[in-house]
Amino acid sequence: MVCAAAGLAVFQGFGNSNLGYIDSRSLFYWWGYQWSNPASESEHGWMILALSVWLCWRNLRRADPTPPAAGGRNFPWRATAAMTGGLGVHLLGYALQQQRVSIVGLLCFVWGVAELAGGRRWGRAAAFPLAFMVFAIPLNVLDTLGFYLRLGVIEVSYTLARMLDLDVIRNGTQLMSPDGSYQYDVAAACSGMRSLMALSALSLLIGYLNFRAWWARAFIGLLCFPYAFIGNVVRIFAIIIAAEWKGQEAGTVVHEWFGFLIFLIVLGLVQLTVGLMQRWRVGGAGMEDSRSELEDGASERGDRGPEMRPKGECHVLRDIGVGVVVAVAAGGVMLAAHRLDGIQVSPRVGIRLAADGVNPVELPYYLGVDWEGEPAEVSAVEREVLPADTGFSRKTYVSLHDRRQQVFLSVVLSGRDRSSIHRPELCLVGQGWTIQGRGRHTFTRPEAAGAAVPATILRIEREFTTPRGEKVKVPALFAYWFVGADRVVASNNERVWYTSVDRLRHLQAHRWAYVVAQTLAFDGEAAALGRIQDVLSGALPAFQQPIPTVASGTEK
Repeated sequence: MVCAAAGLAVFQGFGNSNLGYIDSRSLFYWWGYQWSNPASESEHGWMILALSVWLCWRNLRRADPTPPAAGGRNFPWRATAAMTGGLGVHLLGYALQQQRVSIVGLLCFVWGVAELAGGRRWGRAAAFPLAFMVFAIPLNVLDTLGFYLRLGVIEVSYTLARMLDLDVIRNGTQLMSPDGSYQYDVAAACSGMRSLMALSALSLLIGYLNFRAWWARAFIGLLCFPYAFIGNVVRIFAIIIAAEWKGQEAGTVVHEWFGFLIFLIVLGLVQLTVGLMQRWRVGGAGMEDSRSELEDGASERGDRGPEMRPKGECHVLRDIGVGVVVAVAAGGVMLAAHRLDGIQVSPRVGIRLAADGVNPVELPYYLGVDWEGEPAEVSAVEREVLPADTGFSRKTYVSLHDRRQQVFLSVVLSGRDRSSIHRPELCLVGQGWTIQGRGRHTFTRPEAAGAAVPATILRIEREFTTPRGEKVKVPALFAYWFVGADRVVASNNERVWYTSVDRLRHLQAHRWAYVVAQTLAFDGEAAALGRIQDVLSGALPAFQQPIPTVASGTEK
């Protein structure tokens, strides 16, 4: 009870150091909020939590019903190490402002409490259910894989259609008929990644319930990847067939109603594989032998009955020792977290500052005789959502020779909280843009040799409706990069890594800037890149320090 109370105090009162979006110190609230927020795409977290609770209850029922002593005759080193180690992992996540790292520490701590309370019986019963909770952590590591899976689904569906002599045209992520009777854009949801976390969790659960060998369980869990690919190929191909038969509306109906069938296809194929493996007796025993698996720890030790709880002074000293160790560790974590909350914002930045020291310097109104800068206001939503010490500077540059050519340039400067900056893909998708492709490009700085700017290039597209009711696809090019005090990086992952290292090394909140340049690309990608380069050649000297950078070249 003392250890559990100490952990509750840490994770509730000093669980979240990143207050930019969710103004709560509680790690429990932060995690639960992700499950309730549709933008996080983690609504399956409630299902994972319910399944984990059921698995723990099931494992306890199938274990030896005779309750062993809490920890046996020896000092509970495993439980104590798990609790103190979990607190240490959480402190690391707190320092890095990475709540996902802190959640791993929370799960380790909870397992230590279970092991301490119920001995090895409870520890074995809780091991897999707590590990299963990892699937409830909001992650974006599958985004890149989802992009390539999306392209693969399109390619296979297109190939199958051509094999059946269906006259289909493929244009990037779009599939259309030559006569214009139907046209579909295979969005990210159709790549299967929106449901892949839930499908992989359910696949692993099926493997866990049916096999004892860990390799067999892992194999069943990984099957969701190829099976999700197959399911989505079936979905896209069915849409093409329906559209060829009855037109655009028929394909739309198939699209609307086929989503839930992906789960049935994937889980059905997984269950079929499980049945074949059980028929061929591959991977160990099934569910009926799970109880013996949980009991094998006792049999390996040669126990003949329930472990007797030690009595006397040794037992009292042992209990006091565990409580003291964990309570002291929890107190140290809370003290360290309090110190981290007071770290100073580093005055070193890679962006030129305005007189107030918060905002970036105002972007110039004129770039030579070719571009005029028009004010671009910061929306009320941005002001409300982002931390108060976030700085902004932005303008829309209009060509004085052709006012249809415009380049939007924005600089967002973070404050103490790293949540001022996030992956731009989140906002683009939320604004209705579809990401068609990505790559890297290096912009040059004519006035500063060796200070090139590596950037990520997103090829995006959005559908607009004209006043006459016609739908028009608008292509655009979106370039972004991040500027630190002494480096310029092209990806958000690089920024997060260097931010974390700097916070640990210097115990300072370094301010990073997020720079965006966006322009329409009706005249092609090369012309759009040229416009952005023209604007940057005039604007970069005004707002960005010439930080020496090794150019990364251009990736197509």
